[in-house]
Amino acid sequence: MKKIVMFLLLTFVLTACGDECYNAPQPIVFEFVDADDKNLIINGTLNPYSVSDENNVGVQLTKTDDGRIILENVGAYNGTKNYTFYSALKIFEFSIQSSEFKGGCDGYQINKLTFKGVGIDVKDENGYYKIILQ
Repeated sequence: MKKIVMFLLLTFVLTACGDECYNAPQPIVFEFVDADDKNLIINGTLNPYSVSDENNVGVQLTKTDDGRIILENVGAYNGTKNYTFYSALKIFEFSIQSSEFKGGCDGYQINKLTFKGVGIDVKDENGYYKIILQ
């Protein structure tokens, strides 16, 4: 009986060491404001809005309680991908450049976010991008 328990314990330890882990890229968060720093999602000016990738596939968006938008499941690839933000107020394009990294856990990291479009100003705040629509 002791030998069976030791065998099972050793088998469990050896298989647990081989587990892979994955780190998803950091989330991208947008806050949309006007020139007076009023949040355009909270006051309803920006609604409706959506984001699509270069293949016209919609990106899942999550609205936070403080009027920001989290772009879900972007950046998990090697290379650059183009996106378009659509709203009744403004349409603009942006691209996300990502790369794979290896280490304790494999995953992806977002290296660069580039905005394109006239009539927007973007400020990189702590943990989110404040997009000022003019």
